[in-house]
Amino acid sequence: MAASLVRLHFHDCFVQGCDGSILLDDTPTMTGEKLARNNNQSVRGFEVVDDAKAEVESICPGVVSCADIVAVAARDASVAVGGPSWTVKLGRRDSTSASRNLANANLPSFTDSLESLISLFDSKGLSARDMVALSGSHTIGQARCLTFRGRIYDNASDIDAGFATTRRRQCPATGGDGNLAPLDLVTPNSFDNNYFKNLIKKKGLLQSDQVLFSGGSTDSIVNEYSRSPSTFSSDFASAMVKMGDIDPLTGSQGEIRRRCNVVN
Repeated sequence: MAASLVRLHFHDCFVQGCDGSILLDDTPTMTGEKLARNNNQSVRGFEVVDDAKAEVESICPGVVSCADIVAVAARDASVAVGGPSWTVKLGRRDSTSASRNLANANLPSFTDSLESLISLFDSKGLSARDMVALSGSHTIGQARCLTFRGRIYDNASDIDAGFATTRRRQCPATGGDGNLAPLDLVTPNSFDNNYFKNLIKKKGLLQSDQVLFSGGSTDSIVNEYSRSPSTFSSDFASAMVKMGDIDPLTGSQGEIRRRCNVVN
C-alpha cells in the first residue's frame, strides 16, 4: 500500500488543503472527492487510515485528526519501501466538507503538459523543483492501462519503441482499462532514483511523467536527480513537508472526526 498512501496524502492536500476531505463518503447533501475523475477506482488506503484511527481513538479519543494520520502514514510508507523520512508537522484538523468539483479542478491529470503541472503546483505554493521531486514518488506504485494507453500507441518520438511494445502486451488498444503496469519498470517496489533514469531513456509510463524530461525547463532537474539519489531523497522529503503545509485547518477550525469517513 506504500504508493497508495503517499498518493492519498497528495490528493488530500491538493483539494481544500491537508484536511482529510478525501476520506469523506458522499452524503445526500454533499458530493465528496472519492469518485472524482482522478480518484475513482484508483485512490486506495482508506482502510489503513481507518485502522490507525481506531487504534488511536481507543487510546486518546478526540485528539488526533484523520488529516494528521494520513500525513504520518505517507511518511511511514516512504520509510517502509526504503525512501526518506521527515518530521511530520502535526495539529491539522479535519474538514466538515469535501468537494468533487474542487477535486476535478485541482488534481493533476496523466495528460497534463509541463506548463500545466508547473502552474498547478505553483498555485499550491510548490516550485517546479518540488513538483519534479514529488513526481519521483512514481518510483513505486502502478498505473492503470487507461492512463497510459494513449502514450504507448501513438508512436511519438518521446517514447522508447521497445518499452512501448512491452507495455502493449498488458494494455490492449481496447479493453483492459484496469490492467496495471509499474510506474518504474526497473525497481517497482523500491524507493530510488530509477524513475528519473527511466525518463532520460524515454521510458516514463505516463505522459505527465515524460513531460518532465522532454526538452523543457525541468530537464536539468531530472538529470540532477538521476545522478544523485541523495539529492532526490532530501528534496523529496522537503517537498513532502511543504505539501503537508498546504492550507491546514488549525485552532478551532474544522473538527477532530471520530470516524474518518463521516463528519461528527
